Amino acid sequence: MEVLVKPYQRIILPLDDLDPDQAVKVATDLRGRVGLMKIGLELWNTRHGGHEIFERVQEAGQCDIMLDLKLNDIPQTMRGAVRSVRDLAPKFLTVHANSGSAHLAACVDEAGPGIGILGVTVLTSIDQGTWVESGGSGPIVEAVHLRAVSSANANANGIVCSPRELGEIVRSERHNFTRLKKVVPGVRPSWAPSDDQKRVMTPRQALAAGADYLVIGRPILKPTAGYSPHQVIDLICEELSLAI
Repeated sequence: MEVLVKPYQRIILPLDDLDPDQAVKVATDLRGRVGLMKIGLELWNTRHGGHEIFERVQEAGQCDIMLDLKLNDIPQTMRGAVRSVRDLAPKFLTVHANSGSAHLAACVDEAGPGIGILGVTVLTSIDQGTWVESGGSGPIVEAVHLRAVSSANANANGIVCSPRELGEIVRSERHNFTRLKKVVPGVRPSWAPSDDQKRVMTPRQALAAGADYLVIGRPILKPTAGYSPHQVIDLICEELSLAI
């Protein structure tokens, strides 16, 4: 069982708004200050992205990587996609959990023990109005819960969900959710703008609700006037220490 002792170990820093050289610079500057770096589609798809940027960031940051590709296709294609990054051995690889447990299980099987598959429940940029507009029915929390069930049934390593729905999952006693890592985007310090995130919490609130990892990007990389990224991380860690 992984034990996250230090507050900084719980921070996942997304590098998605950066070009490859900027991402490497940030990884170098913040080495040892966050738990993981996150590489998403935007950075992965750049000219010098893919395996190249993964390896450059990993070397510069001397850290684990969350590969946030949000894979979503038929099981055979998903297997091939997982196989194509298996040699990189990211700590986490994200897969949409909206197609049931079979395609999640295919990813878990293909990943083997070296890669933690995370089931993405409902994106934190979606609010209830957008959810209904896109064809969703019922409250978002119900879909999040069902997709967490699929992830647990597929033996995924964890889930990605909004902190707003996290409590429902943590409180459920009908499924084996306790072993799932809860990776939570939509985390913003009280003094930071929410940007495009609709269902947000502060770091301390998210941790108290049961989060294991917090994805925090813009407040660190684009801090308010007068603060450096290092100072923002210190403030976040100070807040997290009160909830651990």
